[in-house]
Amino acid sequence: MWRPRLCFYQRLSVSLVTVFFGVITLFAVASSYLQESVTREGEQRLHLDLAHHLVHDNPLLKTGVYDYDALKNLFHTLMLLGPSFEFYFVDTQGRILTKSAETAEVLRKQIDLKPVLELLEDSSSLPLYGTDPKSQNRDKIFSAAPVYNGDKLQGYLYVIIGGAQYDSIVDSLKKNKGIQQFAMVIVAGTLFLFFALMLLFRVFTLPLKRLSDDMDLFRNSGFNLASSGVSLLPWRDDSRNEVQRLGHSFNEMLKHIDLQWEQIKSTDAQRRTLLADLSHDLRTPLANLQGYVETLAIKGESLGAQERKTFIAISLKNLHNLKRLIDQIFELAYLESGHINLKKENFLLTELLHDIAAKFKIKATEKNISLTVQAEQINTYVSADIEKLERVLTNLLENAIRHTPKNGTIKINVSTVQDNIQISVVDSGVGIANEELAYIFNARYQASNTERDANSHVGLGLAISQKLVDVLGSSLTVESELGCGTTFSFSLSPVKN
Repeated sequence: MWRPRLCFYQRLSVSLVTVFFGVITLFAVASSYLQESVTREGEQRLHLDLAHHLVHDNPLLKTGVYDYDALKNLFHTLMLLGPSFEFYFVDTQGRILTKSAETAEVLRKQIDLKPVLELLEDSSSLPLYGTDPKSQNRDKIFSAAPVYNGDKLQGYLYVIIGGAQYDSIVDSLKKNKGIQQFAMVIVAGTLFLFFALMLLFRVFTLPLKRLSDDMDLFRNSGFNLASSGVSLLPWRDDSRNEVQRLGHSFNEMLKHIDLQWEQIKSTDAQRRTLLADLSHDLRTPLANLQGYVETLAIKGESLGAQERKTFIAISLKNLHNLKRLIDQIFELAYLESGHINLKKENFLLTELLHDIAAKFKIKATEKNISLTVQAEQINTYVSADIEKLERVLTNLLENAIRHTPKNGTIKINVSTVQDNIQISVVDSGVGIANEELAYIFNARYQASNTERDANSHVGLGLAISQKLVDVLGSSLTVESELGCGTTFSFSLSPVKN
């Protein structure tokens, strides 16, 4: 089944206008009912004693009713004097015995005495409605008084207030041109208010529609801000208008999603490149290892002892390179996963630095490189994960030794910077070009002047070091000048006494 689709503005307009007209209608009905009730109560209170005075002041009623024709003439005369009244005399059962109206006009021969008795007993609760003899289903306000014949109740004088003639005059007044014009003014004013509300709703909901259109454009473009055609309207975040603040939040969200999307694409491209490079790096030592092992297996005893020893040594070297590469891949993947546990402890920093430097003394001596530890304070305690800190310094020192020529220097400096302990690995090596500094922490990136040696290096050391330093709550920075050496630095928090 087809149903018309209404936009938010249309649904809001229709809903509010419907509610408005409903409230107006309810108010008009309630107001009309209240006005009529108040009017009827006022008229009934004003003429409440009319029947009582007629009974006590008129000889035909004062001593009892004997002549119904004379009473009918009296009622007719009274009706001429008061056209808004109708007079009836009923017996104790409510049957109409005589009346002021013509017989053809009276549709009921009996009235309900319950309202009459209720009025005579208690007249405080008004308006009180009784039977209208000229209508089959309508009641009217009335005045009533008992009529006695001596001490015997003979019946009741029943006076309708606002009879048929009165109703006829009121109905004709309602059809008066002035009243019709007033009604037309009310209708015109209501229509004007309707269109004014529609216009206001349009103004209020237009920004929301624009925001919704922008959302649709962004979604239909595959969440690509550049090709979506979204206008990014200048929404204000300090406005008291909720739509303005929503629009500003939406713009910020679009920019954030677009930035994340670009980062995801960049990361994906880097991942593909990294996988391709690592596949190549894994294939090379694995192919070499396979070749030498197959040669050993095929030739077996035909190889000389020295040749076999050489093949085994080369195979072990490739195996070591392969294991080193796999370990670094797993380490980088572990760090990027974010599920890292720190085992912090307090220790003497200079003692750890001297121990690490001692491990590299032999390598440094082979290249006649001076490796020293220089600390402003030798009794400085820090709180960190020793294993991860040692891994960072090991990577940095391996890089420093590899890129520092013979007779060079490497220093591990410890200094106090803004209440933190700064550790710097300073070498006098080949340095890094300024345009390459921004990329050296990327996985698999190697500077153009990287020193080559007999071992295989896959360019993951600095990427791992940077992530480890991040885990330690610091950041790894680099300063370098081509041909003048490089300095890597990071900070740790000292243990306060």
